[in-house]
Amino acid sequence: MAGLAGCGRQTAPAPEPPTAKVDGETISYPAGAPQLAYLTVQAAEPRRVAITHLTGRLYLSDDSTVRIFTPVAGQVTAVDVDVDQAVSPGSPLAEISSPDYGQALADARSAEANLAAADKALERSKELVAHGAAAEKDEEAAQAAYGAASAERDRALARLRLYNGSESGTGEVYTLRSPLEGIVVEKNINPGQEVRADQMLANATNLFAPLFVVSDLRRLWLQVDASETDLADLQPGQKIRITSRAFPAKVFDGTVANIGPSLDPATRTVRVRGVVENPGKLLKAEMYVSVDVLRDESKVAQAGVEVPSKAIFTIDQKSYLFVELSPGRFERRQVEIGTEKDGEVPVLAGVGAGQRIVSEGGLLLQAVLDPSN
Repeated sequence: MAGLAGCGRQTAPAPEPPTAKVDGETISYPAGAPQLAYLTVQAAEPRRVAITHLTGRLYLSDDSTVRIFTPVAGQVTAVDVDVDQAVSPGSPLAEISSPDYGQALADARSAEANLAAADKALERSKELVAHGAAAEKDEEAAQAAYGAASAERDRALARLRLYNGSESGTGEVYTLRSPLEGIVVEKNINPGQEVRADQMLANATNLFAPLFVVSDLRRLWLQVDASETDLADLQPGQKIRITSRAFPAKVFDGTVANIGPSLDPATRTVRVRGVVENPGKLLKAEMYVSVDVLRDESKVAQAGVEVPSKAIFTIDQKSYLFVELSPGRFERRQVEIGTEKDGEVPVLAGVGAGQRIVSEGGLLLQAVLDPSN
C-alpha cells in the first residue's frame, strides 16, 4: 500500500523562467532573471588620447644635413676630420691639390692687378686732359679700359667665390670646408685619391658617394607608414612621443610635419614625416622606434568612445548595440562606428562615455527583441 501510495505522487513542474517584457526598442527583465547571467555589462570608455602601436624609422633631417662634394678636380693631399667628429661652419675637412683652383686664383689676382693699373691710367688721363696735354678721346679710352678691367675682376672673383676661395689664398691647394655646424656622419675620401667636380652630377649616389656627409643630429626626421584607419586621427602639427628599445625609459618629443598625398599601392599605407628632437644625440639614424601620436586636446571630447567588438552587431548594414538603462532594462541603439583595431571599435555617435553597454550577449537580446533578425 505504501508503494502504491508513493506511485500516486507527482513531481511539481519547474517554474517557467521569467519572460522578458518588450517595449519598442527596450527589453526589461525582472530582478534575478536567469537570462541576466548570460549578459556582460561594462562602461563605455573614452577613446584613447594617443594612437598607439605605430612604428617609425629615424633618418637624417634634410633641413640640417649637407652632402659635400668637391667643386674642383685634383688630388687629395690631407683629410682633416674623421667620422663622428664635430665641425663648425668653415671648419676644414680636406685639402686638395687642384690646378683648376690654382688657375682661378691666378686669374683673380691678375684681374685685380689689371684693374689697379687701369685705374691709375684713368687718373693720369684725367689730369692730362685737365692741363690740355691730352685729347678727350684718350680719357674715354682709359675709361673704357677701366670698365673692362673692372668687369673681368668681378668675373674672376665670382668664379673664385664658387670655390669658397679668396684672393689671399696661396698656391693651388684648395681647402674643402663644412658649410654648417654638425657631426661628420659619413666620410668617403682618403689621401692620394683623385676627385672631380662632376661627381655630384645627377646625385648618382649609387655611383658617386659624397665625400663627406655633415648633419646636425640634435634633430632627426621620422618616417611612419600609417594605415588608412589612422588617417582620420593624423594632421600636421600634432605632437608625437617616441620611444626606443635602446632607451626604454626615455621619451623623445616631436611633431607631425607632413602627411603624404597618396597611398603606397603595394603596402596600402601613407608616408607620414615627423620631426624628432634629439637632445644628447642619443637617437641614431636608421633606428626603428615606437610612435604615439597625441590628439589635439580640443578634439578629445569629439573622439567618441571605444567598446569591445563583440558588443556591435549589424542589421541591414547598420550597426547596433544594447545600452543598460537600469538594472535588467536594456535599449537597442543604432551607433556610428569606426574601424575595428585590436579588438576595440570606436563609436563616434550614439553612446557617451560612462554609459553601460552590453559587451557580451547582445545577440541574445536581439533575438528576443526581434526574432526575425
